[in-house]
Amino acid sequence: MAAFVLPHLFFLFVLPYFSVAQTNGIVKLGATLTATEDATPWLSASGDFAFGFHRLDNKDLFLVSIWYDQVPDKTIVWYANGDKPAPRGSKIELTADRGLILSSPQGEQNSISDPIIGVVAYGVMNDTGNFLLANKNSEPLWQSFNQFTDTLLPTQIMEDGKFLSSRQSESNFSQGRFQLSRLNGDLGLRTVNIPGNFRNDPYYFLSTGNSSGSGSGSSSDTLVFNKSGYLSILRDNGHELVLSKGDDARAYDFYHRVTLNFDGVLIHYRHPKTKTGSSSWTVLWTVPINICLGTIENAGSGVCGYNRICRINIDQRPECECPRPFSLLDPADDYRGCVPDFVQDCVNEPSSASNLYDFYVVTNIDWPTSDYDRLEPYNEETCQEACLTDCMCAVAILRGNTCWKKKLPLSNGRLDTNLNGKAFIKFKKTNSSQNPALPIPGRNNQDGLVILMSAFLGTSVFVNFILISVMCLGFLLIYRNKLTTIGKAESVVERNLRCYTFKELLDATEGFKEELGRGSFGIVYKGVVQMGGSNIHVAVKKLDRILQDGDKEFKTEVNVIGQTHHKNLVQLNGYCYDGPHRLLVYEFLSNGSLAGFLFGDLKLSWNQRTQIAVGIARGLVYLHDECSTQIIHCDIKPQNILLDDYFNAQISDFGLAKLLRMDQSETHTAVRGTKGYVAPEWYRNMPITVKVDVFSFGVLLLEIICCRKNVDMEIGGERAILTYWAYDCYEEGMLHALVENDAEAISNRKKLERFLIIAIWCIQEDPSLRPTMKKVMLMLEGILEVTAPPCPHPFSTTGRS
Repeated sequence: MAAFVLPHLFFLFVLPYFSVAQTNGIVKLGATLTATEDATPWLSASGDFAFGFHRLDNKDLFLVSIWYDQVPDKTIVWYANGDKPAPRGSKIELTADRGLILSSPQGEQNSISDPIIGVVAYGVMNDTGNFLLANKNSEPLWQSFNQFTDTLLPTQIMEDGKFLSSRQSESNFSQGRFQLSRLNGDLGLRTVNIPGNFRNDPYYFLSTGNSSGSGSGSSSDTLVFNKSGYLSILRDNGHELVLSKGDDARAYDFYHRVTLNFDGVLIHYRHPKTKTGSSSWTVLWTVPINICLGTIENAGSGVCGYNRICRINIDQRPECECPRPFSLLDPADDYRGCVPDFVQDCVNEPSSASNLYDFYVVTNIDWPTSDYDRLEPYNEETCQEACLTDCMCAVAILRGNTCWKKKLPLSNGRLDTNLNGKAFIKFKKTNSSQNPALPIPGRNNQDGLVILMSAFLGTSVFVNFILISVMCLGFLLIYRNKLTTIGKAESVVERNLRCYTFKELLDATEGFKEELGRGSFGIVYKGVVQMGGSNIHVAVKKLDRILQDGDKEFKTEVNVIGQTHHKNLVQLNGYCYDGPHRLLVYEFLSNGSLAGFLFGDLKLSWNQRTQIAVGIARGLVYLHDECSTQIIHCDIKPQNILLDDYFNAQISDFGLAKLLRMDQSETHTAVRGTKGYVAPEWYRNMPITVKVDVFSFGVLLLEIICCRKNVDMEIGGERAILTYWAYDCYEEGMLHALVENDAEAISNRKKLERFLIIAIWCIQEDPSLRPTMKKVMLMLEGILEVTAPPCPHPFSTTGRS
């Protein structure tokens, strides 16, 4: 083994010198770069890597960086000024005495390549991604490989005392909250308390050697990422511990990188060098598998920040959310944590406390480092009562007969399906009682009227005439202003969304040239609009059926979407209400609708499909339970589910939404929706509730599971109608028939069966048997157990004919 390691290390150290000897990729003294979009970077000999200025998103600021130049998204692998981006017009110059000098337009200078001992003769952008400064003897004086940022590249070595730091967010390159560090031989992932550099205990060890959770490394061990894409620890005893495997046979066909992402997950990525095949980075290795459940002793606020909940998604990346009743402290910084929406008062009497406070109840959620009191044996009622009358208690958690009281700030919040417990989150009820110290309504108006009448009686007729004229004019202006204010209040659009003219959208879509799809009320076209100084792709929905209540439908959709904000709902950016023209301007989602991936040639993986189903459920929970005005979508189907670049689901098309006030539970209306997804109560003159969306979701969930349409007469026979055939397969235990050749789904039989059972519960003909979308979401996530469903269509007379 030692015989292999020594030549291996020798090759890694001599490679930079070999690159320096090349004629291409060399940068001469006096060479400069200017911070503009069209500046030519310094390229490596192969053209694989580039050194230069990278413009930050929607900003006139630039990042001094190294990136993969042959990759479509120009993936950045090193950067120098993440905490202080350079303004437009800044320059980099290669000098003999200070190396790389960054100068601002105002003349402020600082060296990117400190420290340098010696005189620089030239620079070179190597094909390894290492930018190196050398003296006249080709000896390296400085190299980017020794200045670690958030990424390791093949041939890069990380010695003890060095660390990778994550960026703050996907587009913010300031120092983030996570580090991969080599300290005293231990290789671990840690959170860092910012501002400052205090490192908390590791939430994950990469070189764990014993059950105690401590690393087993030596300070002389070395972390090496070799040219074949193998990430390894080379022990001082000559042994090699492989962490992530590349591919020796195809090493030169792929680019590799290991990046500590802004959310604390370390990922080994691979990208094909050829133009054919996949054009994106694929994941080879991820640690930790579930960052939400990492080690939490002395680990600070946790992955998501204080008072938050961490959920893991399908890519092993964390999703952070504020529990009710908490809101983000800073909407611009997702990791500063959440704050409660109310100030807690001290109440000692249980009866008084119950009038002031109540609890949101969630399952399998915990903040394991925020306990301050443990009570047992307790039940649900006594646990809640103990928290109600305790000023310090923000949350009570009951598992078995043990009640834990937790105080603010809540740290390391996570979803853990193995907890088998309930969390009671305290919130303050709306206080409707009147404050006696407030002035009596109308009293001030009466006093003012007395004073005014006294003034009239004490003045001449002429003066009174002038006063009356002025007052009438004032009342008229106030009345007109009030009408204007009311008109604006009636239209949320005027306050939150951009209003386009028809001419603007005609130009933006090049005369409605490129059609993206067709909906119930119109056609959607692709367009480009100016937004924040940049050209932004949008989807423009042109309503072509303005008949009868067409205007009403338009206003409904604009007002509904204008008031909603959720990551699983499509974002409305603007509208057009110009003469007879009614158009909506949405964000553009590059992957189009879910229908294209369910019923087309390009199929999604089982894991992708299940994640999409959960995302749709979360969006519907928001519409049904979390909006100020409850919303029934009424047309849930694959064509109305759009997918972003990462295949996250977003619900679109609220044109058929029927709004309910919060004090309503049902409504009657004409049949809405799309055949095959419409709940039976639409045809039976029954009350319409949110359960119609649950039915449509159940049909959609079956289509997601099976990758086929609900009604497909080309198949024929008993399989033609999916809702009937799926229940038959469930009863007969033939789950494999539903997914046919999908080996991934078959191998995950428990999850497949759970999703199928949930779908069957959703499509029950009796609305009262269908679960709420909240329960559906919890069952999909594995938080609530699912039970065997009854036959979903006991009343149907046409189902089998």
